[in-house]
Amino acid sequence: MKDTLGSQSENHDQQDKKKRIFAIVGASSGNLVEWFDFYVYSFCSLYFASSFFPSGNSTTQLLQTAGVFAAGFFMRPIGGWLFGYIADKHGRKNSMMISVCMMCCGSLVIACLPTYATIGSWAPVLLLVARLFQGLSVGGEYGTSATYMSEVAIKGRRGFYASFQYVTLIGGQLLALLVLVVLQQIFSNDELKSWAWRIPFALGAVLAVVALFLRRSLNETSDKQTREHKDAGTLSGLWKHKKAFMMVLGFTAAGSLTFYTFTTYMQKYLVNTAGMDTKTASALMTVALFVFMCLQPIIGGLSDKIGRRSSMLIFSGLATVFTIPILYILQTVTSPYIAFGLIVLALLIVSFYTSISGLLKAEMFPPEVRALGVGLSYAVANAVFGGSAEYVALTFKSWNIEEVFFWYVCVMCLIALVVSMKLHRKGKEIQL
Repeated sequence: MKDTLGSQSENHDQQDKKKRIFAIVGASSGNLVEWFDFYVYSFCSLYFASSFFPSGNSTTQLLQTAGVFAAGFFMRPIGGWLFGYIADKHGRKNSMMISVCMMCCGSLVIACLPTYATIGSWAPVLLLVARLFQGLSVGGEYGTSATYMSEVAIKGRRGFYASFQYVTLIGGQLLALLVLVVLQQIFSNDELKSWAWRIPFALGAVLAVVALFLRRSLNETSDKQTREHKDAGTLSGLWKHKKAFMMVLGFTAAGSLTFYTFTTYMQKYLVNTAGMDTKTASALMTVALFVFMCLQPIIGGLSDKIGRRSSMLIFSGLATVFTIPILYILQTVTSPYIAFGLIVLALLIVSFYTSISGLLKAEMFPPEVRALGVGLSYAVANAVFGGSAEYVALTFKSWNIEEVFFWYVCVMCLIALVVSMKLHRKGKEIQL
């Protein structure tokens, strides 16, 4: 009898584990699609810029498309608030399904959008509208998926499972780059500028449908009592936890700034400052991003052993000490191997933040405002500090004081170190 009960209990545990793993896959698949669609625009803008902004030279056209990209970036705080409210008031599952549908619509519109030659000034206007939809969507995706993945993860391994949010975030960026490389091998430059640039956006819409199908079968992690709480999804309810909100802003500012410094900006830094060949820099950063992606579950699993607070102290402490030396050495580096080693070192340090960032934030807010607290704080800090990283760095470079940017990053990491010291030593566990 005992053996039978033990066997049934073991089978139940195995089934529960499989359900949780499927839930992580379903949630993270949508995250991958969201970031694939978001980055495809940046990578393909070189080819479609003239189709929507025909006046001016190529630099002007790229600046105009970059402006549309930035507009999508600054829609994130609104998305963080909107989808945080939906997730806390109407359920995490509903919020994740709406966000991936919105991203699908945005990608489909861009894929089918007539050019300036066909509909005139309506073309860039509609491109902007589609981009705003995507920015709104990706702004809401982070908080909701981070909340869902933290709540569904297996106790004792939450760091490991929650780290897959950044695995898919980085994976979306790599997939977008890979698709573009494949298209460059298949089509000529003229074909890419004429029509083939639409293919990645159409592919993104199809992938979003697949993610929507996976998310439909997910179980809701918030209960009725939580959703009907008077503070559920409200800014007034979130204000009751303003200390946690400000702390999250503090370390997210540094985390986002270092993330974008050593990922999206780093390729330009290697070319413009270190004088590295463009193709070499691109290949180097592609491999570095792949290594960065693989580091996430390793460091996330380590956080289950050493604690979130320790992980944040390691990130902020090492980033404060090593950011300036790494960026200084990269200024004059001649060997791509040394450059690769330094960038991987920097990304290893950043991994102590990225692998647990969503989980740590989720553990700091109660269920009724969890998605709102995570999403809004991330979106605000990410838009202000992460989104501006490249602009600030290039501005200092244009003033011939590029080193000031190094100190700017260092100071933000020092602030994160101070905030991390105020985290609870044993952390807070989510009540599932």
